[in-house]
Amino acid sequence: MSEKKMSSSRKHHLKSLMLSIAKGRLEAEVVELEVSKKTYMSENCPPLELSGSLADLQELCKKIHTNLDKVDEERYDLESKVGKCDKEIDDLKIKVQDLKGKFKKPALKKVRMSADAMLKALLGSKHKVNMDLRANLKQVKKEVKEEDKETVGDWRKNIEDKADRKKMFEGSGGV
Repeated sequence: MSEKKMSSSRKHHLKSLMLSIAKGRLEAEVVELEVSKKTYMSENCPPLELSGSLADLQELCKKIHTNLDKVDEERYDLESKVGKCDKEIDDLKIKVQDLKGKFKKPALKKVRMSADAMLKALLGSKHKVNMDLRANLKQVKKEVKEEDKETVGDWRKNIEDKADRKKMFEGSGGV
């Protein structure tokens, strides 16, 4: 492919021609936009006729107010339609990704969660989740040997007996 290089003067000339054509198109677009605004305003907003009486002005205000309410209702309806369409588009995009099989995994954030909270989030709030591991253990009863208690005896009784003996000896020797 043997392409001939353009001279710089030729490039400059072509560039200036393209810019002038683009400028003309932009000016035509601005004029067309102004014309469309004027036609829309003439169709939807009749010229203002102010008469001197107060009743006529109040009636005009009421008409403007009703028109304003209609426009607000239309705007709200259109916003809700756009919101529904956006949601539907997102759902369809997800379905297309699922059908393609190429799913881009999002970056996951580290979350500090207890085991109870994690199980509750997975199973839902209806299920009672308890991570008390000791509750599932088997109960074992301890066998207490009664023989040991009898042989050892109560230490309090031994101390009381010794105290009584000491008093006996002290009381008899002093008389």
